[in-house]
Amino acid sequence: MMLEETKFEKLFSTPILRFRLPEFEKLNEALLKEGAALRAQSEGVEKSNRGGWHSAGNLFENQAAPIKILRAMAQDCVLAGMKRIGAKADLNKLNMKLFAWMNANPSMGYNAPHTHPGAHWSGVYYVSQPEVEEGNSGMIEFLNPRTDLPNWRILDAPAFRTKKKFRPMPGDMILFPSYLVHWVYPNETDEQRVTVAFNATFRKAK
Repeated sequence: MMLEETKFEKLFSTPILRFRLPEFEKLNEALLKEGAALRAQSEGVEKSNRGGWHSAGNLFENQAAPIKILRAMAQDCVLAGMKRIGAKADLNKLNMKLFAWMNANPSMGYNAPHTHPGAHWSGVYYVSQPEVEEGNSGMIEFLNPRTDLPNWRILDAPAFRTKKKFRPMPGDMILFPSYLVHWVYPNETDEQRVTVAFNATFRKAK
C-alpha cells in the first residue's frame, strides 16, 4: 500500500525578496555625495547603529534627485513584494508611508539585532559594500521568529534553520517583513559600508 500525498503547503513562511538595479553605478555615486553632505550637516542619531552614522529624520523627504529616484525604487519594491506574497488588499484603499534613513558604517561599525515595530515591510538598498575574500564582514543576518527551532537542528532541514545570512552587493535591494529580527556584522575593512534602509507602513485611506 502506497501513501498518496494530497497537498503540500508552506505554512507561515517568512518572505525575503531580493532585487537588483541595473546600471546602478551613477545612482550610487550620487547617493554617496548626498550622504557626505548630510554627514557634514548633522552628527546623526543613534538607533541600532554601533560605531556608525545614522541620518536623522525621513531621508525620503529630501528632494535631491538621487534620493527621489531611490524612493520610487523602494515603492516599486514594496508593491512587488505585496504582489509576490499574494496580498488581497485593495491598494487603492490604502496609503503607503515610506520612511528612510542612511547608514554609514566605518571600520568595525555594525548594526545590533533589532526589528522595526509598527511597519509592515522593511528594506535595505546597498550603496557601497567593501569587498572581502572571506569572513562575515558586511553580511546581514535574519533570525527565524519561530520558537523551539534548536530541536530541529538534528534534521538539517532548510525550512527550519534558526538563521540566514548573506552579503548583498552594491545595487542590491532586499525587502522583508518588519517583525523579522536582523542585524549587520561588523565592517572588517577600512572602507565605509553605506546603505539606505526604509520602512513601508500601510494605513486605510480616509
